[in-house]
Amino acid sequence: MIKENQKDLILAIDNGTQSIRAILFNLQGEIVTQCQLQLKTYIAKHPGWAEQDAEYFWQMLGEVCQGLWLRPGADKAKIAAVVLTTQRGTVVNVDKNGNPLRPAMTWMDNRRTVGAKPDLSWKWRTAFKLVGLTDTINYFTAEAEAVWIATHQPEVMGKTAKYLLLSGYLTYKLCGRFVDSTACQVGYVPYDYRRFDWCKPGDWKWEILNKLRRDQMPDLVPPGQPLGEITSEASAVTGIPTGLPLIAAAADKACESLGSGALAPDVASLSFGTTTTINTTQAKYIEPIRLVPPYPAAVPDHYSLEVSVYRGFWMVTWFKEEFAHLERTMAAEKGVAVETLFDALIDGVPAGSQGLMLQPYWAPGLRVPGPEARGAMIGWCDTHTRAHMYRAILEGLMFALREGGERIEKRSGQPLTKLLVSGGGSQSAAAMQIAADIFGLPAVRPHLYETSALGAAIVGAVGVGLHADFDTAVQAMTRSGDRFEPNAENHQIYDELYTRVYKKMYGQLQGLYKEIRDIVG
Repeated sequence: MIKENQKDLILAIDNGTQSIRAILFNLQGEIVTQCQLQLKTYIAKHPGWAEQDAEYFWQMLGEVCQGLWLRPGADKAKIAAVVLTTQRGTVVNVDKNGNPLRPAMTWMDNRRTVGAKPDLSWKWRTAFKLVGLTDTINYFTAEAEAVWIATHQPEVMGKTAKYLLLSGYLTYKLCGRFVDSTACQVGYVPYDYRRFDWCKPGDWKWEILNKLRRDQMPDLVPPGQPLGEITSEASAVTGIPTGLPLIAAAADKACESLGSGALAPDVASLSFGTTTTINTTQAKYIEPIRLVPPYPAAVPDHYSLEVSVYRGFWMVTWFKEEFAHLERTMAAEKGVAVETLFDALIDGVPAGSQGLMLQPYWAPGLRVPGPEARGAMIGWCDTHTRAHMYRAILEGLMFALREGGERIEKRSGQPLTKLLVSGGGSQSAAAMQIAADIFGLPAVRPHLYETSALGAAIVGAVGVGLHADFDTAVQAMTRSGDRFEPNAENHQIYDELYTRVYKKMYGQLQGLYKEIRDIVG
């Protein structure tokens, strides 16, 4: 029973890729008030680079919080705790005083350390060769931001007192401590996903990232535990009351899963974002793809089995920029978002896009797809239009997610029974229906759009004892919204296209992708 003067609001700060949000939630999972600001996603000094001034993230965090206090219902006196969730894989090198030594390298940065070879002992080299992972380890080495910085900016790495993810950097700015959540450690860092801790000495990740030391990494605490308290310096910038507890939450995808209500292992959380993912939450350590670890979930001592499409609903933005000039003009005239017109665009296109099939590997991966992967569209004929192409994009993304879901089912032994869908793409009724039809499962939107921030708020509510445990908090703070049932006729068409065509595409094209890589890099 909530007392009249009890602090019963959670302030959730969500630093995503395209925007930053400050949201006050009550204990029923309802938004009391919120403020959102758009972000300049990155600065590209060279093709493929994607950096941002780390101080810019902090500046925008301060501005969005200050904007929040101007909204009706923003009662600081009722806030019990602050939680933070951020985009994954963005790294910040700082000195001993927490000052950035170079721009933050965001997760969208595509630079690679060309020719870099892992500096591994014979034990690890032999082990990876025996299990056929040499190419994967080479890819990890080339992709790791720490390797690039150590190779091209050794003076920066030499001055680095702490090597932080964006979550750790903003945590330091809020509470003055070099500490981060165990559930935020997603990226090319020396993290042991099984143990929820930094790797032990001698682990192969330390050998590859050989310019990083254990003392350069932040301390770690599990979700729901205090990271520190809001400092007077942070309060001056943000307006958040000094002394409020900052509770460890998790990275954005993990928080999305929790905020959707996807706690049971048979419920899949689909995130229709820039990176498109399928996740399930498990109590056991299970690798969704052999030798690829699960990520930490927002629930302590739990794992998030995730399969990603790295340039997922980014492809909608790509389509908008390259092929939707008419819709862009119409949207400007009507004062609406371009994407709202896309559902109408594909109304007349049947399920299966009359045989136009897309493989959405616009960006490669570590294992599935492999480092050589590229995207493909096959099945073109003279009846196909822009509308067919757009529907094929959505269908290709859902085929990839279904394939990921089947990998998770096989590894976990747990069949999926329901899809909970979040992210910007979930606002498209067409995308939701295609997901239901391809999986043959009901696809459900959560009761509100801000599931990442809500997931963080759930962790905060449990962390300060306003809800007894995660099951209780999820039951109280999440519920279902719009539900899309699968169309049996469409599912049959998709099932045949998926089984007889899509699942064979990568195997048929993989050799050609490797040839392309060898020829053009």
